[in-house]
Amino acid sequence: MMLHQKTIFLVEDNDADADLAVRAFQRAKITNPLVRARDGVDALDYLFGLGKYATEDARELPVVVLLDLNIPKISGLEVLKAIRADERTKHLPVVILTSSNEDQDRLGAYDHFANSYVVKPVDYDKFVAAALQLSLYWTVLNAPPPLKEA
Repeated sequence: MMLHQKTIFLVEDNDADADLAVRAFQRAKITNPLVRARDGVDALDYLFGLGKYATEDARELPVVVLLDLNIPKISGLEVLKAIRADERTKHLPVVILTSSNEDQDRLGAYDHFANSYVVKPVDYDKFVAAALQLSLYWTVLNAPPPLKEA
């Protein structure tokens, strides 16, 4: 029996960075389907079933959101705030995957409960290593919850 794999949601406006992510995931043998949004509006529409996604039934949330901070229309930080403000998505794992190494951006992300903050490496091999770390991260997230005693 084949298990359904949850989607990885990549919010990235830069085509080269998105292609690099896809190649790195393939090399790291991460086989989850990857859905991409290019800006903050599209990201929120996808997550909340708005705009062009309004006709679709409420979908299963992705296993993780990989969110760039520097995206058009609505910033990544505003997307993160919206995710955390909604009851359905407030516990959704969000990994900030950005080129910004500024303390202000890092603190802002953690102030709004980002699960992790990863600075995008420019080097392909480093990116693959980062993808392997992210793979381990959401593998742990997908572990079944501990049994509770009645």
